[in-house]
Amino acid sequence: MKRKLEEISLDIKIIKNYKNKYHMANIKDIVLNDIENEQNKGKKEEKSKYEQALDLYNTEINEQEIKDAVKKIIAEKVPENDNLEVKKFLLGSVELTSLHTTDTEEEILALTEKVNSFDKDYPDLPHVAAICAYPTFTELIAKTLEVDGVEITNVTGSFPSSQSRMEVKVAETSLAVADGATNIDIVLPVGKFLSGDYEGTCDDIHELKEACGEVPMKVILETCDLKNLSNIKKAALLSMYAGADYIKTSTGKEKAGATPEGAYVMCQAIKEYYEKTGIQIGFKPAGGINTVMDAIILYTIVKEVLGEKWLTNYWYRMGTSRLTNLLLSEILGTEIKYF
Repeated sequence: MKRKLEEISLDIKIIKNYKNKYHMANIKDIVLNDIENEQNKGKKEEKSKYEQALDLYNTEINEQEIKDAVKKIIAEKVPENDNLEVKKFLLGSVELTSLHTTDTEEEILALTEKVNSFDKDYPDLPHVAAICAYPTFTELIAKTLEVDGVEITNVTGSFPSSQSRMEVKVAETSLAVADGATNIDIVLPVGKFLSGDYEGTCDDIHELKEACGEVPMKVILETCDLKNLSNIKKAALLSMYAGADYIKTSTGKEKAGATPEGAYVMCQAIKEYYEKTGIQIGFKPAGGINTVMDAIILYTIVKEVLGEKWLTNYWYRMGTSRLTNLLLSEILGTEIKYF
């Protein structure tokens, strides 16, 4: 009997060792198998509501046609918008942005005080639309900002990568709103989108919108990582259906920012979504807006594709830091380094 128990004990140890080795050696296969099963399951099941929504739109983009359309707008329409009135409008649409690893409380306070004093120093010019910063500075901005109508925009949800647990992203967003953020910018989970997990992508966006409550939320598509214009349109539409109040081109942290072609396709998506749902969605180009002419080109695309209804500093925003002084210099006719 004793021998029998020893044999059983040995068998159990062998089985346990085998299971551990099997688990360690084959975890990659298990994960890949789970992914394949999920994909096959998705093929068999009915399309998700988000995939059904995409089916309502033409998302197969002819890239050359878009390039030609943008080229035509730039050649024929941009010159008429290169004027003082448009530059003043653009100044009032700027989200004055500081998103540096080196940001300090002193620097953010100084930036906020510049916004406060600008309203007094240039009473005939529009103030910026918002101050955009990391959530760690929200309470400081909220307590020191004195100008009515200037929003406090926070980047949340593990900006700029969106690569974090949802619990972390939701907590960061909720805390930013509690601290006084009046606009929230999040990043599309690009990895999920590129892997074809549209439902997971939209669930993430929807959950963060729930955390925002009534506070408007922008979804940053990070267009330079989406590979083509068809994906940009799909990502724009999915974001809007998932709860975005605005769609935004870029974080400014990747290899490229806003492009005229990407902006054109995003504006097309906003227009088509508005025509089908009656819901107006805002637009925010950001990243790579280095000159006043860059800004005028983007403005002209919005005007030609979306129309006058979007040409307010509520529905149209620009994420930039360097552009503010350039606009001021052109408006006033002399070099200005105010911000």
